[in-house]
Amino acid sequence: MYKKISLKPAVDEQGHSASPQLSPNVKNYLIDIDGTITDDVPNEDPERMKHVLPYKGSVETLNKWYDDGHIITFFTSRTEEVRKITEDWLNKHGYKYHGLLMNKPRGGNYHWVDNHIVKGTRYQGVWADLIEVEKKIQVFPT
Repeated sequence: MYKKISLKPAVDEQGHSASPQLSPNVKNYLIDIDGTITDDVPNEDPERMKHVLPYKGSVETLNKWYDDGHIITFFTSRTEEVRKITEDWLNKHGYKYHGLLMNKPRGGNYHWVDNHIVKGTRYQGVWADLIEVEKKIQVFPT
């Protein structure tokens, strides 16, 4: 179920156009597909993408977040050539989502640098509500 979300333009303190800001209670989830919500299937094996099953709890957890008003965007290393296979698979299994971004760089070891708040959560085999823990992270000096 693909649903496009629209954001209202924002203005900074000087009256200039600025990037829109979500309210603090809305999370903007970027969710990987292969190895995160289903088995890891490389781009070189697109026929398998049609037949893998969702990981236990992934549909329910992500749909709950969607229903709670959060933004769900799948961000995958799958290429544009398999967009239709991917959309059909997501819809077949009942995932609710707002967007699908293809062509994420392959290889992992991601380090996201942004002027907005960024939080990273590594999927480690269980889909459920997130819990809060304190971890050591790298940041720019202030």
